[in-house]
Amino acid sequence: MKVETLKSDLILLLVAFIWGIAFAAQRSGMEHVGPFTFNGLRFFLASLTLLPFLLFQKQDQRKQDNNFKKKDRAGLIKFGIVSSLFLFAGISFQQAGLVYTTAGKAGFITGLYVVIVPIIGYIFKLHQTTISTWAGALLAALGMYLLSVTAKFTISFGDLLILICSFCFAGHVLVIANFANRYKAITLSFIQSIICSGLSLIIAFIVEDVNMKGIIDAAIPIFYGGVFSSAIAYSLQIYGQKKSHPAHASIIMSFESVFAALAGWVLLGEMISGRGFMGCVLILTGILVSQLFSKKRIS
Repeated sequence: MKVETLKSDLILLLVAFIWGIAFAAQRSGMEHVGPFTFNGLRFFLASLTLLPFLLFQKQDQRKQDNNFKKKDRAGLIKFGIVSSLFLFAGISFQQAGLVYTTAGKAGFITGLYVVIVPIIGYIFKLHQTTISTWAGALLAALGMYLLSVTAKFTISFGDLLILICSFCFAGHVLVIANFANRYKAITLSFIQSIICSGLSLIIAFIVEDVNMKGIIDAAIPIFYGGVFSSAIAYSLQIYGQKKSHPAHASIIMSFESVFAALAGWVLLGEMISGRGFMGCVLILTGILVSQLFSKKRIS
């Protein structure tokens, strides 16, 4: 394995760990503030965290490259908006879903984006799909059934919101995979943070009760979500994906579901039933099967 590839893999594993712990922080924050308030403040804090690095990067870039063309700048803004909208949709559905479901379940359902990524790529003819992808999708679907569908064939509202969020994150991964190499990771992450913060706060002031007491009570989860989960992790994701194949990156990042379940158990005392545990195992198995055994392709 090349040193650069190993470095990217370790970076993406760190991203998975940070995001896994974030599920517990986000769930805890929901006890004090609404989902859009939480996301708006967390991404605003992420923007402030990234700003010094962005300014330093611009000074360094002016010294090395004075030929950043207008079309390149326009492309950066266009890509930043598109990736931000996918990210905003994903984090909004995820945060709202966490009000109604556990951190552990949310982590595994969110992880379904790993199976969704190659299927979307196949539908839109971005790349071919393997037999293992379909096998993994079936295993993951069965796992989703055991984890979230009751004996009355109903799915909880929270789990449904998290499932929608996994489709949004799949779109985000595909956008990042296709354009990340063209621009600086810090710049892209900053644009995403500003847009997600602005959209979230606008909606928060319209539909939620934004008050200082709730914000203060949720300060620690907001801090973790802003500095670690948003500013650091999303920047590392963009940087790590520059040297990693999208499917390979997805495998590593899917372990956030395992870290989420562990964090939910250790930090929040959440327990998963035997049926739910089997569902989690099948989802993780489906994720790994869809990515590890990918030689035999179907058109």
